[in-house]
Amino acid sequence: MHSSFVPFRIGIGVDAHRFVEGRPLVLGGVTIPFPFGLEAHSDGDVLSHAILDALLGAANAGDKGKLFPPSDPAYKGARSTDLLHKAAIEVIKMGYAIGNVDVSVVCEAPRISTYHIQMCEEIAAATGIEVHQVSIKGTTFEGLGFTGRKEGITAIATVLLMRQE
Repeated sequence: MHSSFVPFRIGIGVDAHRFVEGRPLVLGGVTIPFPFGLEAHSDGDVLSHAILDALLGAANAGDKGKLFPPSDPAYKGARSTDLLHKAAIEVIKMGYAIGNVDVSVVCEAPRISTYHIQMCEEIAAATGIEVHQVSIKGTTFEGLGFTGRKEGITAIATVLLMRQE
């Protein structure tokens, strides 16, 4: 069957960044008070980056580095939810609607539960979907790996796209 006739497509995105001093910590478009930010060319929002890759992957439209190359100075310090919004518009132009977004944020600190609702609202606004279509959860790796050693944050996202007639 030709891919244009597939009614549903699922994408998975993963992103990770190390902590650095002197930058704000941005997750899901929300600035969180924390002594460290995330090292990146943009604002380092791993949650938005993972969704961006999941969205592009589901649409078979490449990855965030292809659409927004880190070598391009135009994206230096860019707000990742703005990049996510641009990608969502492209995916919609391709004939898809976003069914839902599900994200797991892996970190020992900070606790993201306080910011859960605000992050869901930011992601919904960036992707043009309703808040109830966005799920964001925090988890730990129980002290294992670089996230367990509190050296950075990882985000894993899944996106469901639905073909629009």
